[in-house]
Amino acid sequence: MPTSLSLYYEKLLLISMNGSPLNSALRSFEIAEANLQKLEKIWEEIEEAIPPGITFFDANPDYENNCRSFDAILKILPKIDGWKPEIELPGLNEIAQGRFEAKDIGMIEAITMVEDQIQEPGRLLREYRFRFDQKRKALIREAMTELIDNIDSVLDTLSAELEINIHRGEAVVHPKFEELTEFIAQIDMLLGSSIPRPSRWRDINRHTRFGQFGDLEDIIRHDWPNIRSGLRESLYGDKEPIPIDVDDLSSLVESKPRGPVKTELAWDRLRENDFERLIFKLISSAAGYENPKWLMRTNAPDAGRDLSVERVHTDSLIGTIRERVIIQCKHWLKKSVGPAEIVLLREQMKLWEPPRVDIHIIATSGRFTADAVKIIEKHNQSDSALRIDMWPESHLEMLLASHPAIIGEFGLR
Repeated sequence: MPTSLSLYYEKLLLISMNGSPLNSALRSFEIAEANLQKLEKIWEEIEEAIPPGITFFDANPDYENNCRSFDAILKILPKIDGWKPEIELPGLNEIAQGRFEAKDIGMIEAITMVEDQIQEPGRLLREYRFRFDQKRKALIREAMTELIDNIDSVLDTLSAELEINIHRGEAVVHPKFEELTEFIAQIDMLLGSSIPRPSRWRDINRHTRFGQFGDLEDIIRHDWPNIRSGLRESLYGDKEPIPIDVDDLSSLVESKPRGPVKTELAWDRLRENDFERLIFKLISSAAGYENPKWLMRTNAPDAGRDLSVERVHTDSLIGTIRERVIIQCKHWLKKSVGPAEIVLLREQMKLWEPPRVDIHIIATSGRFTADAVKIIEKHNQSDSALRIDMWPESHLEMLLASHPAIIGEFGLR
């Protein structure tokens, strides 16, 4: 039976979503997808009704009605970036006549051209489906990123409750758990059919439904880290185009542009999630680094914005050496990393062991204070097995100078 608290959140969700521009946009996308699915299904029936070879018919009412339904639905299908398929379905006798004439010509090119024309509606529908999925992904990206951050924050609070409760079979009675369930439901709605559910999606739904402290532990330690990583990868695909306002690059060269080149990058254009994604992109494309992963440390003050990667190098005498690297991302534009952060982060590295952490990189879009630099240098000269590397903005700008594609992708110039 739903609690008064859950009813309150349900009512709040309905009030906030029903009248929102995002909800209205989702409604339009849902109607468009319903029509697209109808077109895809009708095309399957039309395609099945097309016989192989050259066959003439007196009449085929089912085929004709399918063509009429297809035309009616296609007519109201909305455009995407000013485009939608222009399809004229041929009659069965028209198909047979085309095949007959191509065979009479006797050239393989003519036969292939006729078959391609027959299959053209299916190709155009697949093109529309691709564009639809890409556009829907763009629609939900901002909202999805906010929900991911909200869940990180909620789990950070709930992890404290988990630490003081040793009875894993007891129900979690906390308003934040109600929020967690709501946020997960919103993500499920936003994903639709355009983005596949990450692995462990059924697990997190089962654990929120049972709602015991043991379930919360599984969510924090297993379900959400996996889902969070999967969602980020789905939202920011490597195959999506980056807009550019130049039609021909030759025109830029021919204009012979001159002037100084800025070495400072526009870090203020990034949000925290963008900065993490940039660092992940950097280590994913760098030689000598393997197995990059998103990590989540639930009891960290910043909800665990860490990355993991293996640094691999080959020694001519020893062989291949692998070092485990943890990278902490600090998108700080007006604040420098100071001694307090260094001491805290150094202690927090123990949370990731085992296996042992060999290198701890602190990447920041800001700088390090002089005292922080002294602490790191002193630590690296000690007998500690952990090495700390500093990646301030100047170092990142040097690294990115050899990765112009990343600079372009994130709009840093």
